[in-house]
Amino acid sequence: MSRVALVVLVATLVAIPGAYARPSATPGVTGSTILLGGSGPLSGPEVAYAGTMIGAKAYFDYVNSNGGVNGRKIEYRYLDDGYDPSRTVQNARKLVQQDGVFAMFNIVGTEQNLAVRPFLNALKVPQLYGGTGVRAIGREYKKYKWSMGYLPSFFAEGRLYGKHLVATRKNAKVAVLSEASDYGRELLAGLKAGLGTKAKLVGQQTYEVTDTDLSSQISQLKRSGASVLMLFTLPKQTIGSFVAANRFGWKPLTYVTSVSVDPSVMKIVQATTGNKAGENALTVQWMKDSSNPANAKDPAIKLYKTIMRRFAPGRNVDEVVHLYGMAVAYTMVQTLKAAGRNPTRESLLRAATHLDHQVPFMVRGIKIKTSPNDYFPISSVRFLRYRNGYWRQFGGIVGAAG
Repeated sequence: MSRVALVVLVATLVAIPGAYARPSATPGVTGSTILLGGSGPLSGPEVAYAGTMIGAKAYFDYVNSNGGVNGRKIEYRYLDDGYDPSRTVQNARKLVQQDGVFAMFNIVGTEQNLAVRPFLNALKVPQLYGGTGVRAIGREYKKYKWSMGYLPSFFAEGRLYGKHLVATRKNAKVAVLSEASDYGRELLAGLKAGLGTKAKLVGQQTYEVTDTDLSSQISQLKRSGASVLMLFTLPKQTIGSFVAANRFGWKPLTYVTSVSVDPSVMKIVQATTGNKAGENALTVQWMKDSSNPANAKDPAIKLYKTIMRRFAPGRNVDEVVHLYGMAVAYTMVQTLKAAGRNPTRESLLRAATHLDHQVPFMVRGIKIKTSPNDYFPISSVRFLRYRNGYWRQFGGIVGAAG
């Protein structure tokens, strides 16, 4: 039995309705507060994603300083899972059954969101805006109606890379490094769909999330003769891949998955290699870039930096994970407002499945939209190319429906 399957089984077995609150109460909601729960890597191999929770909390604190939502302050209680799905389940159990949260929000990671889904749905606890774009979350809403991700479809993202490549380079030979997980497999499946028969996939390697040295995988991909490298990797492994390729003198055209386009990733790559490694890399994204001087006068970026200075002092405002956290928190605030002055879990789910708004921290024209039959809040992106220290947009907004 796989690790995730075992975690899911355990989570299902421990789902005991009624163990967390009086039947007549709305858990997590008082006359003055709303309690949200979360889980993510405050330690471990992917601690860089801690900023998603820190940025979200900073935005909630800002909203609270301006009166909260419908007269209630938002308390966001998130726990460390070290990016381990089994710990995510333990955290969800504690937050739901002991702390009595109203909803789980902004859980980081695909395997993590899949692991807690049966438990939360058994108790009819909203699991909203998780950090995943896996199709199982977006498409299985009839079975797991209480669970919704936030990211665009990973499959659609991979397909976009494939279509872009065949449209811009003939007879390309492609190598792929992907995480050995649903996240990596979905991106790879999408890539193959986008490539069709117009490009040749000559090399495939995978890694585990705990891997720290990717030299062997990159060496084998180089030997494949590929001229294009797809990095379906998390930030730490993206950095390691670029550094290894540079050490081997390999300079393929490189596509980087959207979850690793934090400006700090490429700055570390170039600082480590001492040259232009990563220059002209390609990706897709939907967030604004707070590190780019061209956005310095953008009202939303100015607000973001003001909030960070006040409510998350000492954090690096140029790390897009904080901005992303603020964006997903903005959507949660809109959802809470729409859930009514006396929200229930049912009214929150109803609001979450009827979204239609522009997040100021996201690129204008890329909106958050959902319906009872559409659980992918973000379904469009833009292409970016890394040049001279920044990710720069080229072309217009493109569809990324799952």
